[in-house]
Amino acid sequence: MDPFEIIKKYYNPQSMAYKILINHSKAVAEKALKIAEKFNVDKQFIYEAAMLHDIGIFMTNTPKLDCHGRFPYIAHGYLGREILEKERFQKHALVCERHTGVGITMEEIIKKNLPLPHRDMVPVTMEEKIISYADKFFSKESDGSVRVRTVEEIIKDLSRYGEEKVKIFKEWLNLFERDD
Repeated sequence: MDPFEIIKKYYNPQSMAYKILINHSKAVAEKALKIAEKFNVDKQFIYEAAMLHDIGIFMTNTPKLDCHGRFPYIAHGYLGREILEKERFQKHALVCERHTGVGITMEEIIKKNLPLPHRDMVPVTMEEKIISYADKFFSKESDGSVRVRTVEEIIKDLSRYGEEKVKIFKEWLNLFERDD
């Protein structure tokens, strides 16, 4: 499977949205693959899913990313899932849905009245966790560049959503960054 061929079905390769998506996804894939070396995981799947994890952003109303859809940005995960299910990549689709933050529970979706389907959207497999973790380190910029985020920035950002989110991230940090 070539993730670029799938992306090109939904993005004009000349667009800024394409450049933003590809540059961000490459950075996430590179970090995820580096982490994957320490574990018995499917590295080819990690590469493919990391490249596709944000495919749903074009359907969101996020002009700074050259995305002019009608959905709020938080919906890009489940929208990406729907796209990749249509493409018949079920496992990759789940990464799209589950990578946001450190995951969003159905309880949070209901309690916060988030514009998302009522189901858990939390990373389950090691591959999903690695990609979600790697994603936290790279911000998409409107000029197509990628800004590298520090652990401190990530923790500060996640703390807005509760200490449980910070706890999960710190568990991943200890798991993925430890020296064996």
